[in-house]
Amino acid sequence: MGQIPRTSPIGTDATRPDAWTKVSGRETYAADFYAPNMVWAGLKRASVPCARITSLDTSRARQLSGVLAVLTAEDVPGSNATGLIHKDQPILVQDIIRRQGDPVALVVAETRKALDQALESIDLELEELPGVYDPQAALADGAPLVHAHAADNVIAEITARKGDGAQDFDRYPLCIEHTVTLPRQEHAFLETEAGWARQEADGRITLTVSTQSPHRDRLELSEALEIDFQDLRIAAPFLGGGFGGKDGLNVHPYLVLAARQADGRPVKMHWPRSESFLAGTKRMPGTLTYRLGAEEDGRLAALDCRIVLDGGAYSHLNGEVLSMCVEHAGGPYRIPHVHIHGRCVYTNNPPGGPFRGFGVPQAAAGMERCMDILAKRLDMDPLHLRRINVLHKGEKAPLGNTVNHSVGIDVCLDRTADHPLWRERNTWREQAGRFKRRGVGLSCVWHGMGYGPKVADYATAKIELTEQGAFLVDVGVTDMGQGNAGTYAQIAAEILNQDPGSMQLVLPDTDLTPPCCSSAASRTTYTYGRALIEAARAMHKRLREKAAVMSLGSRPEDFVLIPGGIRHLRTDRQMSLSALSRKLNPAERISHSHWQAPQPPDVLDLETKNALGLPHCVFSHAVHVAFLEVDELTGQVRVLDYLAVTEAGRIINPQLFHQQIQGGVAQGLGYALFEDYEVQNGRTRCPGFGAYVLPMSLDVPDICSQAVQIHEESGPFGMKGVGEIPVDAVLPAVANALADACGIRPDRPPFTPERVLGALKSSTTKDESA
Repeated sequence: MGQIPRTSPIGTDATRPDAWTKVSGRETYAADFYAPNMVWAGLKRASVPCARITSLDTSRARQLSGVLAVLTAEDVPGSNATGLIHKDQPILVQDIIRRQGDPVALVVAETRKALDQALESIDLELEELPGVYDPQAALADGAPLVHAHAADNVIAEITARKGDGAQDFDRYPLCIEHTVTLPRQEHAFLETEAGWARQEADGRITLTVSTQSPHRDRLELSEALEIDFQDLRIAAPFLGGGFGGKDGLNVHPYLVLAARQADGRPVKMHWPRSESFLAGTKRMPGTLTYRLGAEEDGRLAALDCRIVLDGGAYSHLNGEVLSMCVEHAGGPYRIPHVHIHGRCVYTNNPPGGPFRGFGVPQAAAGMERCMDILAKRLDMDPLHLRRINVLHKGEKAPLGNTVNHSVGIDVCLDRTADHPLWRERNTWREQAGRFKRRGVGLSCVWHGMGYGPKVADYATAKIELTEQGAFLVDVGVTDMGQGNAGTYAQIAAEILNQDPGSMQLVLPDTDLTPPCCSSAASRTTYTYGRALIEAARAMHKRLREKAAVMSLGSRPEDFVLIPGGIRHLRTDRQMSLSALSRKLNPAERISHSHWQAPQPPDVLDLETKNALGLPHCVFSHAVHVAFLEVDELTGQVRVLDYLAVTEAGRIINPQLFHQQIQGGVAQGLGYALFEDYEVQNGRTRCPGFGAYVLPMSLDVPDICSQAVQIHEESGPFGMKGVGEIPVDAVLPAVANALADACGIRPDRPPFTPERVLGALKSSTTKDESA
């Protein structure tokens, strides 16, 4: 008997199934659809942030040649209200404008030219109203209300306590106080919001959209427009980026309304960059105020944290972002006494929403700065300070939940301490040239995976063996560029002993793929991967059992799957998968499995309003170190080296793992040094990339990505999510490095040359309290 051909895709680099089509330009995104008889849809948007509509005249637009329809709020069936948790955002505004860019009319036209002419021809008259543009002002008595249902302008509120809370800070030898103010950040994905739709002869509407959550979108659309969800079909091809900015409806309701006016013709909506900048959600800005009490040996004793986030005009997932921010406000540390109060506030600013990190970057920016200030006060190595405070398995997190799953933050610190970049940091600092200052900054973070309690975090996997002997993996969760679809091929190939390249992926389609939750929250491979493992195992077992039935006297354990076939171990006879498939009935060729992520059993001391998703029970961990140089003459900051040590369980595809780290660091450098979506009195000052600076290739240093692999029992093959944690640690690492270099307290990113130079000029010596 010969050896059994065995593939081992888990833990090895594997070429992504979409690699060649993307680099060659042949991949088709939602934005790439064109057809000879296609029509276009577009929106008339308000130019002011707070107003009452006094007149909306669409008569001139309706009369233009090539215009098929002009719709207003009166033409929207159903509730005309969208929102993932709270239904507070109108599809088309009927009376009150609450943010610049609110849509008031939808135009469907034969050509882009006719569409543009029609939008210009709509006469919109507005009576501007007093708005509220600062979260603190929104909380004041008598402040204008953004929504009548929120009498205090509060979207969500959380109070968390542990131990004695924040009482009597005077009893601690050391007390650190620090406030950080954080900017908005634009998602800036390559593919802006786009899609197309068509109404079929039977009235059913099919949409192809760039979305992170097609199954959930279908349910939300059916509720908002009073359509049976079975009469909607949503397909989600590969996305040209999402980062949370496509975790919810964008073009969807307008495509459905427009398709009903297009007489069976396909209708397309594709927001240009200026419209995406104006109408898309942003990373929420906010202010975090910390008091941190510690003993003389540096052990943390108490934390008081106050969080106010600017949610903008609509709630979206802002309450859930606040939940993550509150949960991670104390970092991955043991703190006996904790009081955290967080609020997310309505304003007439652009709506906030989920953005890679989901509130953790904001929390880490505050807590990790405090840790460095404490280390400076103690004259202690900042790595050692963290080492004596980090959580271990079985201990209680800052909110009081017990850490029962894998923990690797201490190993990340050890790996960092042993790395040459860290060991030689003092020598590196001294090598700064004339008029240059160098600094090294460390940050230590963790990130909870998935949706957390009260929200079902599930996935359903499906595998089918075709008559041609190929395995189809039906993927109900989208791939927005992170490569999770290719990882699913690796997982199924591992169990079925096939070459990953032979697995065929069916991308999300509500008619073809089973329901799954969104591509978000670092949970896609973790949750869907577990469901897929069980589906693949069931298929593996069934094929061996069927082969045994067809071979009298044989047992299932006498057979093994080999690439492209199945082999009888005793005789070395083998059969192709295509031949075996033809002996199965259609039902036998399909395997399903459903899996739901675990939730912690802890009962915490929490008071919540409109907030879900805390605490989590599975966390990934990371330690980052930034090595930067400051030009004393210009204030320019350049990050010259970067070390990222990450623990996210076992690695399935090392190449994808390190690419996620590198991409997250680059995005975090934008948050720290370049990106600021500026808004003044509700009006954007960033109409496009001309006024919004992204880091370019020369701004990103060599990134040394180190992996710590600790098996996570609940994860597929021991893995955990890694999508968000690389962005969490960057801003605080850069801030701490900047303070190390210049002695200034950088508490208002991005750290642009103007801000850094101003800080340098105002302080001729290092701030001894930093």
